[in-house]
Order: sequence, then C-alpha cells, then structure tokens
Amino acid sequence: METEEKKKIKIAVNGGIGFGSKLTAQQLVMMAKYMDDGQELELTTFQQIYIEIPEDQKEEIMESFQSVGLRTYPVGNFVKSLRTCNFCKGELEEGMPVAKELNERIAGKPVPFTLKVAYTGCAIGCGEPMLSDIGVMKIKDTYNLYVGGKAKGKDAKVGTLLLENLTPEELYQAVDRLINLYSQQGKKREPFSKFVARVDEKLLLT
Repeated sequence: METEEKKKIKIAVNGGIGFGSKLTAQQLVMMAKYMDDGQELELTTFQQIYIEIPEDQKEEIMESFQSVGLRTYPVGNFVKSLRTCNFCKGELEEGMPVAKELNERIAGKPVPFTLKVAYTGCAIGCGEPMLSDIGVMKIKDTYNLYVGGKAKGKDAKVGTLLLENLTPEELYQAVDRLINLYSQQGKKREPFSKFVARVDEKLLLT
C-alpha cells in the first residue's frame, strides 16, 4: 500500500541581514536535511532561497533553521525581507543596525501584492533601492526614502524621492506608515508602483 504523500508548503529562507548574501556550511547542511532526493532550491533575485517543506513539520523545521541562524519568511503577498548591499565599509558606518531593525519591523507583513524594500548604505546604491517598491539610501548620518521603483517590464522606472534627511526613528515610522497605507487602501494584487501613481502624494506623506 502506497503511503500518502505529505502536503508541502514553500517558505523563504536567508541568512539574515549581514555583510552580503552569505550562508554557512552548517546552514546549508540544515536545509539539505529536510530536502528529498532530486529536490531543488530556488534562489530569488531578492536575496532569498525558496524551499519546500512538509506542512505538518513547519514549526519544527523553522525552529531548526533558526537554531543555525537562518531566517524564515512567508511566500506570497507579503513584504519581502530587506534587500541590502554588501556593507563594504563596516557595520556601523554603513548603517547595519538600522537595516536590521527595519527588517524586523516590516518583513512578513501581509500586503495586497508582493512588496520589495531595498536598503543601501551609501549613494553608490548596490542594494538597488531606486529599483524597488520602497528604497532606503543612507547619506552620511541620515536616510533618504524613495517609492515606486520598478525593475522589470517595459514600464520599468526608478523610484521617486519622497522624504530625505530622516533620522532612523523617522525612517521606521515613514516606512511603517507607507506599508500600512498600502495594506489598507491598495487594491487586490495592485503592484506598489501603481498604487503610488494612483494615490495623491499628500496621502503618502501624512
């Protein structure tokens, strides 16, 4: 008698917010532990890995992943984990603590359509904030906030500067406010760039 195949779900995994997108051997071994022969990992452009796991083992597997420093996130219409640059000049200079705190606040929140937020520690912009739904750029000791960027399609465009010279706390509040506004007033499956173009800019600022 054939055994019933277990239902699987897809989750997103990464090594957290750090100096670039890196995984340790221990983390790779932990992911492989829960994979079937022939199963593949899917590497996304947003510094996440998609992996399918048995639904009835979800909590156990997520705890195992977290024990080796892997972060797990839902897949679908949620805020993605923060895309970052490589923080080439060091943790404090490039704003690593602010990036980590921002990710903790927003990653995994439900939204009308997948929302990508990117952060870069300097004006070079390796984290591609200008091409993301919401982009953060650190300039000296303050932060500029961009909205409405789009990396793909014939209507691809750079984001618009919404706010500048923000303190970390002002940045957190502004991003929280934008995501909450989008959650409440965005149409089902409406991309954030279209939402930004549709609503009055004053609404984005209040």
